[in-house]
Amino acid sequence: MAEAAVQTRFRVTGMDCAGCAAKVDTAVRRLPGIVDVEVSPTAGAMTLRHTATLDLAAVHRRVRDLGYGVAPLTATPPAASPAGHDHDHHHDHAASDGPWWRSGKAQLALACALALALAYALGHLLPAAAPSLFLAAMLLGLVPIAWRAGMAARAGAPFTIEMLMTVAAVGAVVIGAGEEAAVVVLLFLVGELLEGVAAGRARASIRSLGSLVPSTAFLEEAGRVREVPAAELTVGDVIRVRPGDRIPADGVIVAGESGIDESPVTGESVPVRKGIGAAVFAGTVNGDAALGIRVTAAAVDNTIARIVRLVEEAQERKAPTARFIERFARWYTPAVVVVATLVAILPPLLAGAAWQAWLYKGLAILLIGCPCALVISTPAAIAASLSAGARRGLLLKGGAVLENLGRITAVAFDKTGTLTRGRPELTDTIGFAAEPSAVLRLAAALETGSSHPLAKAVLARAAHDGITLPAVGEARAIAGKGIAGRVDGSELFLGSPPAAAELAPLTPEQARRMASLHDQGKTVAVLVVDGVAAGALAMRDEPRADARLGLRRLNAAGIRTLMLTGDNERAAMAIGRDLGIEVHAELLPEAKQRIVGGLQERGLKVAKVGDGINDAPALAMADIGIAMGGGTDVALETADAAVLHGRVADVAAMIDLSKRTMTNIRQNVALALGLKGLFLLTTVAGITGLWPAILADTGATVLVTLNALRLLRPSVEAARA
Repeated sequence: MAEAAVQTRFRVTGMDCAGCAAKVDTAVRRLPGIVDVEVSPTAGAMTLRHTATLDLAAVHRRVRDLGYGVAPLTATPPAASPAGHDHDHHHDHAASDGPWWRSGKAQLALACALALALAYALGHLLPAAAPSLFLAAMLLGLVPIAWRAGMAARAGAPFTIEMLMTVAAVGAVVIGAGEEAAVVVLLFLVGELLEGVAAGRARASIRSLGSLVPSTAFLEEAGRVREVPAAELTVGDVIRVRPGDRIPADGVIVAGESGIDESPVTGESVPVRKGIGAAVFAGTVNGDAALGIRVTAAAVDNTIARIVRLVEEAQERKAPTARFIERFARWYTPAVVVVATLVAILPPLLAGAAWQAWLYKGLAILLIGCPCALVISTPAAIAASLSAGARRGLLLKGGAVLENLGRITAVAFDKTGTLTRGRPELTDTIGFAAEPSAVLRLAAALETGSSHPLAKAVLARAAHDGITLPAVGEARAIAGKGIAGRVDGSELFLGSPPAAAELAPLTPEQARRMASLHDQGKTVAVLVVDGVAAGALAMRDEPRADARLGLRRLNAAGIRTLMLTGDNERAAMAIGRDLGIEVHAELLPEAKQRIVGGLQERGLKVAKVGDGINDAPALAMADIGIAMGGGTDVALETADAAVLHGRVADVAAMIDLSKRTMTNIRQNVALALGLKGLFLLTTVAGITGLWPAILADTGATVLVTLNALRLLRPSVEAARA
């Protein structure tokens, strides 16, 4: 029987490009016991699937031999590894969490630049010593590069940019181009530094979410309040949060009522009023009153930590395009080496051309051919998009999901809690023999203390209107009919129209009014006072505020929208008419699955949007399953993607983000290959040499990364949402 695989995650410091990730992947994958490896330079993380017999110490040694820092991954990013780890073996890939100018890359590039400037100055004074001075300046930068090349080759990755760089620089010295070789090494180091700065921006965009959670909290114990580190809070602790402070942990309010600014977590711009029993999230901002909150999740499991963790894991799941380009690069780089070799030796051998000139061209082609820019073109764009989405409350679980979203041609929505708010609201208060305000007052008095959703709707409206409720005597529930009681000496009954008609027959006009409300998908309760129909209340689960806008944006993009619901047809059709959406009602889960499958058989790519628990068969059948939620475990852990703040318009925003990402990837690939093709032609023609060749590689990598970072800016559609 095959041994079950174990999953372990590591923080790997110093990875700033796809080449770094490829070296780590190749080196670790060769260890016995490894089942699979996923490495993300943008997340600075590595996930291993391995047997229980894997020697984890060997993993640490292998990664550190390549010059990177490595540590077991916790929810909170660990401090940078000790300098001895990050700088082992003369490696300049220091952790990039601090200012860029303090990194090992920046220090090495600066030292090399000063050495080169000194070589130029002294070379003018001592011309005979110039070759040796330039050789020394070159070696200062080349030795760490050559070490990394050797360690990567030893680990099974011989065709790296470091190896190509080393061969090209040594070859340049051999043919007497030592001065140019020193310049090329400096340009390479500067290019690596710029790559690190650009990649650090992408990494920081999602990690910065972690800074939303305050580092300390005010813990209540035995009637006293003391300040403690937020990371030490445990489930069940009660904390005090002052007005204006950020909430340090996920929890439930046990004292107080306040407006909560949830925009850091949900993207919702309007503060939400919350009182006792309401859930709150770490990183949100308390508004106008002190709150007592019982902690429901430890720091490593709070909403912000889970979002960061899920996005980092998503960055490690390579998109199909990224996997294709990586496979292509594995053949492309050796092919470039072969082409460079042929360019260097065939013209002199076959046509008697000058050896030095063609060796020079071959060395330049080696530098041009490095696939760094090509390989990073996709993961850089994917990482930027995942980060941008997370900051708007859009969680996408990997590059494959992000790619496929742009191909969606139909979106099937649940009704309750997805297109609608998920709770009934009082929509109509009608007076027959009493004023509407009196009807609401008496009905709310009867409903006092009830936890039924319809009762909550009545009580919420009464509280909103500032109505003072009278005391109720002899309150009792009448099974299957309604509730009754005595208020101010009058006998009251509140129930369905048929039950009320048994006590007080409705007039034809009143009956027509009730039928009209039912046709609008509303639930109607009639209030009877002393045997007379005093009035009626109508309630309905109303559409979300942005539902029409979201559906309109999807339709404008040519995407078919439909509602799949188990609700009764009358209620579903009423909501469907309001929203202008195709309706399929009274469906069992299997029927929803069949409809999704039928759409796929007709060639449509289908996204199913729901709450992440119900309609599991349809969510599983769909090409993309999208969970709606407010930072809950369900919204974060189920389906392929999640809309944290439950806005329908954000489904369209997800699809738009996917399309913009794929456009960005195509631009990146064209840029990378175009620059390489241009410099290849100019090098063979003798127009450009070694230093333009290295610019073709590192320059293209920087341009591709910067282009990908444009995705961190919100689109026009997102800005209007």
